[in-house]
Amino acid sequence: MKKTSWSIAVRGWILALATVLLVVQPGHAEGPLDPAPVLEPVQPNGKTVLVDNSHGQTAGASDWVIDGAFSDFAEALAEEGYLVREHRSEDDLTIADLQGIDVFVIPEPQIPFTAEEQASILSFTEAGGGVFFIADHYNADRNLNRWDSGEIFNGWRRGAWEDPFKGMNTAEKKALEGVTNSEWLSDNFGIQFRYNGINNTVANHIVAPSDTFGITEGVEKVAIHAGATLAITDPTIAKGIVYLPTGLTSEANSWGPAVDQGVYFGGGIDEGPFAAISKVENGKAAFIGDSSPVEDATPKYRNEEHGGTKRTYDGFLEHDDATLLINMMNWLAEEECYKTFAQKNIPLDDVSPLLDMELPEQSTEPQTEPWRSPDAGYLWYDRSTFAPGSYGAEDGEVPVDASYAISLEEPVPVGNKPFDVTVQVTNAAPGSTVSNLEIQLYLSGGRQISQVQQADGSWSRTGYASIAPVSIGNDGTGKITFSMRLTDVSATQGNIRLRQQGENLLTQSVTLAP
Repeated sequence: MKKTSWSIAVRGWILALATVLLVVQPGHAEGPLDPAPVLEPVQPNGKTVLVDNSHGQTAGASDWVIDGAFSDFAEALAEEGYLVREHRSEDDLTIADLQGIDVFVIPEPQIPFTAEEQASILSFTEAGGGVFFIADHYNADRNLNRWDSGEIFNGWRRGAWEDPFKGMNTAEKKALEGVTNSEWLSDNFGIQFRYNGINNTVANHIVAPSDTFGITEGVEKVAIHAGATLAITDPTIAKGIVYLPTGLTSEANSWGPAVDQGVYFGGGIDEGPFAAISKVENGKAAFIGDSSPVEDATPKYRNEEHGGTKRTYDGFLEHDDATLLINMMNWLAEEECYKTFAQKNIPLDDVSPLLDMELPEQSTEPQTEPWRSPDAGYLWYDRSTFAPGSYGAEDGEVPVDASYAISLEEPVPVGNKPFDVTVQVTNAAPGSTVSNLEIQLYLSGGRQISQVQQADGSWSRTGYASIAPVSIGNDGTGKITFSMRLTDVSATQGNIRLRQQGENLLTQSVTLAP
């Protein structure tokens, strides 16, 4: 058996997975002028996915890049056979950028699309392309420019229908030149994102696979952690596929900082779908109202505003999130010639009810935007003000954090056979203790298969399990060895992940011996 030791300096450099072609040197973040990462499939299916990173996808706490907090999603796509690329640019998106692309993924943008960019996306879709719109709750304005992802996708800013630049200074207006207000999403895709904010629930009203082109096959629950739903405006081309339960209340289920009631119609069908699909001429679109189901706990960059480390959610592994997302992507990638859902043998939705405040002309700004003032010196439109270690920062070294390594014998046995794992910490504060560490081994798609032996000899529950604190010596290093075991599986590949208080520290692939 071979013994492998694989390490990564947290936030300092990229996880060097076998499928990632670009490796970043330690100590430096990247920007729009650097080569973008690419994930090559082992068994190509001939399809290409492009993930946008040109509209503020790393602003604030977000890190929606294929070698960062969207890496689990991207790697799952590569395992499905897709070539996965990141789109980086300082220029507006054009139809040329989408040539040769089968599915264009837009993760929670923070910088609005110009009218010309919207036209390029629509032309791409009408010609047979697939687009995946990933939004979040209202006021998830991570770069404090007064626009959030739901508003950007819809095409209009809440409470600013007459002037999309309301409250902005001259420099901000110039940075958004070409942006207009319109009902772009509703007019062209038959759907719009609501500006609600829902939390503390699970989407478990799943439309039957026979009525969703098989997209919901194997899906029973989908996570929502402070997200939005959508409203169907044209049922001939838009359809909900995943809904929240009924009986939701503002008191129990609204996101805490919501600026209005948070829950609009008590959940269920009237609240609108949490995930939906659309048919636009020869192309398709899919929608989801929260980034949490797509993201994982492996952020790559520092916060551009203040340089702090990011903490993202390990949602891709939760419930049936991964299954739904991969099914949606497979449907998007399949070009089909029918024009509307009315041409297919599936039931059409009803038009979703709308509150008066959801109509563009009647919408209001419930509180002054942005929701807080930015830190002194930070300008969302000027990369020279971005903190070191953030995506697009023009200079400055990435702060150095502790490094972690996992060592174990490979191939790893399955079938409840114990094996030793060693976690080593370097570059930590001398004399300190590293605690609150958790570890698990899981399969592609999120299936959890590991247990950790506790101090009393018992075994933890399957999934993430705590390990003992690591004492750091005067040289800044320390290590701990413990036993793990796996359930009986037939897979030959898995991933082992170490995290601390929900924040990913290290993920590495391992070979299994079924």
